[in-house]
Amino acid sequence: MIPRIHCPFPLAPGAAVELPPEASHHVTKVLRMGEGDVLILFDGRGGEWTARLHRVGKAMAAVLESFDEADRESPISVTLIQGLPAADKMDWIVQKSTELGIARIRPVVARRSVIRLSGERMERRVAHWQAIAVAACEQCQRNRVPEVAPLVDLMDYLAEEAGSSECRLMLAPGAELRLKEIEPPTGRVTLLVGPEGGFEEGELVAARLMGFRPIGLGPRVLRTETAGIAALAAMLALWGDY
Repeated sequence: MIPRIHCPFPLAPGAAVELPPEASHHVTKVLRMGEGDVLILFDGRGGEWTARLHRVGKAMAAVLESFDEADRESPISVTLIQGLPAADKMDWIVQKSTELGIARIRPVVARRSVIRLSGERMERRVAHWQAIAVAACEQCQRNRVPEVAPLVDLMDYLAEEAGSSECRLMLAPGAELRLKEIEPPTGRVTLLVGPEGGFEEGELVAARLMGFRPIGLGPRVLRTETAGIAALAAMLALWGDY
């Protein structure tokens, strides 16, 4: 398989692109690629470029040769609102939801969230999650990188999203409504998932008031890092491209 590299800047026809330092190291030191080898570049705006490596002094550049408009996005645009979990579980959630085709990820802090992040530490963590999404796109051949939005308090998120009209769903153990009973949406879908321990009653009430419908995934209670991924896969199977 031809290696795929994300470039964090716009690509243009005929350009000779100097690869970002980490990508250059990966291509030359890990993959052992050199002069004349072919790779795929994408900038996250859609489509991908076939490029050929050329050495320029001590640096390695990629000369863009041809453009492919390949679009591998899901026909349904799903935003995952994920209650911040403990440890490194968010890394796994970002990676797997990106592979499945998520359009946007918004981490939120709920009352039962174990981890609390703020300031520079929060910014570093969000940048880390965005890098995971980029790497997942390189692997799964997506050409559009989902945004990992800044971390925000759940109640603040609900207030800022008041009035939105997209299909809003909330995972709730014990809920009787199932995805297969919902009419396939014609617009965006927003999926709300709680942290370990779920949402407190007041948060559930607030989410319902903002239009989130509680749905269940069956008789078993899934962990937070499993629940959103399972729901996304089910949505794609029922409404998307699976």
